[in-house]
Amino acid sequence: MARLSREDRQIALGRLQAGQSQSAIARHFHVSQSTISRLWVRFQATGSVADLPRAGRPRATTAAQDRFIRLRHLRNRFLSASSSVQALPGPHRLSDQTVRNRLHEAGLRARRPHRGAVLTRRHRQNRVQWGNQHLRWTVRNHWRHVWFSDESYFLLQRHDGRRRVYRRVNERYAPNCVDEAPVHGGGGVMVWGAINTAGRSTLVHVQGRITAQRYVEEILRPHALPLLADQDAIFQQDNARPHTARLTTQFLTDHHVQVLPWPSMSPDMNPIEHLWDELDRRVRRREEAPANHRDLLQALQEEWDTIPQQDIRHLIQSMPRRCRAVVAAQGSHTPY
Repeated sequence: MARLSREDRQIALGRLQAGQSQSAIARHFHVSQSTISRLWVRFQATGSVADLPRAGRPRATTAAQDRFIRLRHLRNRFLSASSSVQALPGPHRLSDQTVRNRLHEAGLRARRPHRGAVLTRRHRQNRVQWGNQHLRWTVRNHWRHVWFSDESYFLLQRHDGRRRVYRRVNERYAPNCVDEAPVHGGGGVMVWGAINTAGRSTLVHVQGRITAQRYVEEILRPHALPLLADQDAIFQQDNARPHTARLTTQFLTDHHVQVLPWPSMSPDMNPIEHLWDELDRRVRRREEAPANHRDLLQALQEEWDTIPQQDIRHLIQSMPRRCRAVVAAQGSHTPY
């Protein structure tokens, strides 16, 4: 539980005196309600919310240093604790851990950052505009007609740093504790797929570099067009060059395919991205890991066919929430 700073105690006291409930104040500062209750009892007994005299080691930092550390890391979330030690003005003998402790008191802890696409001002504007245009779309009347499509690349061996090994001290380089990784993950396979509330396409293996000509002849004509036979069907694709090439757009126009306009750099708006993650997890959970590219492709196609349609339907039902989220974020990154 985060510890209230001197400034936060004064703010909490002011809210208490203004009549705000202790539970609301506790939620605002991310502390327990008992913390706010004890603060109020101390103020009524002593007339102050300052720390009571206590035995033990004196605090290594001053209030000004605490504020400097907190504000510095709030302005740049990727700074290290050691850099703040070096940047602190005046003579001091602080350690990196002391800085981390002050950050913990402020509710700041080192976490794995979310990795998102690079969004320029134009990208954010387009995302907000797209979200506003589709805020009133419902699953029943609109999204259920959309076929969401995408390509994805799956590595034969994936090493993302999340795998853990149980070992003793000094066993870091033991043969049975080393996660051996081939260069570039041992290669992989690229596949194309499309999903809808009522079904899914076959998982198509895309070999080599995809061009507009190949995209039309190997994916759109044999696999996408049969799915779009319904006059209400809408086709979604991102803005990759083969998708927006003149040859592709002319082919879709000639076959009277209604295409959903899509904002650039917006994989979080496409529910099929979550399905790719689920497909990858299903393959990794297999007792026998794929040994080569052919095994990997076969495993992907088998797992693709076994994903429950209800899971796909649930992903597409999230589209209204995605639109609201991108508008609320003003075009920035969303939890999706």
